[in-house]
Parts: sequence; C-alpha cells; structure tokens
Amino acid sequence: MKASMGKFILLAGCLTFAGVILALAQDNLLSRSQVVALDECDPTTFNAAAGPDFCKNISLGSFTTLSKLFAEAAAGTPDPNWDFEPDTVQLKTGGTLTVVNQGGEPHTFTEVAKFGGGFIPGLNLPGQATAPECAGGFSRVAVAKTRILQGSQTKVTNLSNGEHKFQCCIHPWMHVTVDVK
Repeated sequence: MKASMGKFILLAGCLTFAGVILALAQDNLLSRSQVVALDECDPTTFNAAAGPDFCKNISLGSFTTLSKLFAEAAAGTPDPNWDFEPDTVQLKTGGTLTVVNQGGEPHTFTEVAKFGGGFIPGLNLPGQATAPECAGGFSRVAVAKTRILQGSQTKVTNLSNGEHKFQCCIHPWMHVTVDVK
C-alpha cells in the first residue's frame, strides 16, 4: 500500500512539474511569435515587368506568373500560395511579433483598421476599396516603413491589448489578425 502511495505521489509530482514547464513554454510563446510572408513569384515574368532581381524566388515548388496573379485577383480567387502564416496570432501584452519574408518579392506588413484593398488596383479583389492605411503606396512614409524585402524581417512591438489587423498593401488578400492579451 505504501509503495503504491509513493508511486502516486511521484506521478502527481511529475505531472505538476510537467504542467509548470508547459505553462512557462506557452507564456514564452505568447510573448514572442512569428508570422511568415510567403509567395511563389515567377522570376521570369515578374523581373521582365518590375526589373532585374525583383522576384528572387528560390522555391522548388510551382511559380505564379505575373499575369496569373492579376487574373486570379480579378476573378476574386487570389493565389493561396501568397499568404501570411498563420492567419491569427495570440501575443502577450508587451510581446514581440517577428515577421519574416520567406517569399520571392517584397511585401508590406501594414496595420489597418479594416481589411481592404491595396495600392495596386489590379490586385484588389472585385469591389474592394483600398484600405485608407494603404492609400498612396510607397509614396507615403507610413506605408514605406512597413515594407519587408525578400529574406528580411521586421519586429512589431508595443501593441496595445485587443485585436490588430495587418495586411500586405501590395497583395491585400495576405492578412493576419493579432490578438494581444
């Protein structure tokens, strides 16, 4: 009887310890999170239109041509390979959100009050008005500051408690909601 009681106490202690470790890990994850920007730009068609090395796609997967990207947006079915992952993030108050561009071309990570269109009308979904925060594109410092070049990252800090919406002002279907608690 005493041996089984000792095993029970040992098991309870191990479970408690595991629970503390899990809670600390979750707290650490909530204080720093990561969002990844992805795209599958076709270097040939994008660079022909936008200049050498605009698209630096190193993916081994499929490529999206520039004309296909515009056609899919016009049809209301944007390319799912152009995305921020994950779509939602929980962040602890005071935490840091790291945004990494693993795609082949530049993106923005712009906070908006409401998801909307971007500053390239042909990439907006049908009937989608440009989000006011994206209007003017890179001619506005506020938008230019949110640009993330290929292979680079940015950190977002000091977000207040509540819900925050971020989108790419170039490819406006790329968006993420950050819930700060």
